Amino acid sequence: QVQLVESGGGLVQAGGSLRLSCAATGRTFSTYAMAWFRQAPGKEREFVAGIRWSGGITSYADSLKGRFTISCDKAKNTVYLQMNSLKPEDTAVYYCAAVQMGGSWYSPDYWGQGTQVTVSS
Repeated sequence: QVQLVESGGGLVQAGGSLRLSCAATGRTFSTYAMAWFRQAPGKEREFVAGIRWSGGITSYADSLKGRFTISCDKAKNTVYLQMNSLKPEDTAVYYCAAVQMGGSWYSPDYWGQGTQVTVSS
């Protein structure tokens, strides 16, 4: 099992920035990638960004490229999501996710509990 704990969410004004963190514990050696998803009220959960532990290969939702940056610190088993130029439509619960070897970061194996991000206009 892999446990994921997100932090860093909160209330921010439009145009502001936030950095989310996700600390992974447990059988992290069985995972090869991490990802961030988000779910806004009344909408389906959507992929935000993903990163491989090794090599730092990343992938982003097209609509978020240029504003959001995913990164990781393998030594700390922690993944980050830097969010800049935030918009009210970025308001959502943001979830950290972990992908086991052979899996897809669009369909992760483990999920965090989520952290609320609210962007005021």
